[in-house]
Amino acid sequence: MKVLMLHGINHNMFGKRDPVQYGTITLAEIDANLRALGTELDAEVESFQTNSEAEMVERIHQGFLDKVDAVLINAGAWTHYSYGIRDALAILTCPIVELHMSNIHAREEFRHHSVFGEIVKGQICGFGADSYLLALRAGVSAARAAAK
Repeated sequence: MKVLMLHGINHNMFGKRDPVQYGTITLAEIDANLRALGTELDAEVESFQTNSEAEMVERIHQGFLDKVDAVLINAGAWTHYSYGIRDALAILTCPIVELHMSNIHAREEFRHHSVFGEIVKGQICGFGADSYLLALRAGVSAARAAAK
């Protein structure tokens, strides 16, 4: 099973950026934890991070061509306004899990809405770095159910 983890804008700054919201864990540590859990779940996890919306769309298109089994996405601020990323995600035929480290519903009003909400299998938020691991478990489970 192949799972694509998409990290959005500013996530390369995890560990340095707003530790109250995001803690001190780095993106490299998050990705290592995902790969380790992926091994336990018999799933290969490939991670991709970009600060370019166009590159994110291109990587989603490549995920479609690669026939990935599930996609996890923490798009950061793009979650709230990027219809381009939303439309790219809508092309996918696999389960998509949206995730956020912080509870977006307990933050600024503009963060309460996700333009991806209508097309994702589910959303996980508010559990810090564990949101990634919960999302991986959910994505693998949904992909296995879809394959039956």
